[in-house]
Amino acid sequence: MNKLARTTLALGASGLLSLGAVAPAAATPHAASAGTAKISVFHGIPGMTVDVYANGKKMLSDLKPGSLTQPTDLPQGTYDIKVLRAGSAPGSSPLLQRSVDVTSGSNSTLVANLNPGGQPALNAFSNDVSAVPAGKARLTVRHVAAAPAVDVKVNGGTVFKDLKNPGQAQVDVPAGTINTSVVLTGTDKVVLGPSRYTVTAGSNTVVYAWGSANNRDLALKVQSLAH
Repeated sequence: MNKLARTTLALGASGLLSLGAVAPAAATPHAASAGTAKISVFHGIPGMTVDVYANGKKMLSDLKPGSLTQPTDLPQGTYDIKVLRAGSAPGSSPLLQRSVDVTSGSNSTLVANLNPGGQPALNAFSNDVSAVPAGKARLTVRHVAAAPAVDVKVNGGTVFKDLKNPGQAQVDVPAGTINTSVVLTGTDKVVLGPSRYTVTAGSNTVVYAWGSANNRDLALKVQSLAH
């Protein structure tokens, strides 16, 4: 179950980190230099409380499923990210491991989730915080659940089709209250929702579909990002 991968968190790529238990100064990047990135973490693996380490330093403790940290400034550089079961010794074999290049000026979220086969995975997503047209809000949906492809409906109309894990799609919508439903692709079978959200002008509302269809614990988590 130990997986090792590498990703670059560039402007528009994706990232990690921040919570009350976070100590940003404790982890020094392997290649530190001036400049920071905005990084957050979403824990979307059901039934598993975890600790998160960066370059051997504990950054997050007892992170429970469904937890989403607020964006935090992290110095640019390369980080060895390890996810361990909560309370495990630092040298224990990690559940997940990934080398992450954090680029100055980026805004990213690192997601621990289930892959389509139900196994733990780490995925990095770009947070689009570019300007939104006047009176509009950005809606981003990320499929990080062990579930089939889905369509996403907003106010009765389909805005995203055939969204697969690990994928995302975004659209600008009129600011205000929206009603959303997640359905199996090509059908009207609702798997999540209907849900009601208030999307604020100029912001990016990110909705994560996470959990497991087989275990019937699918859920939604919302992240609001300001421009």
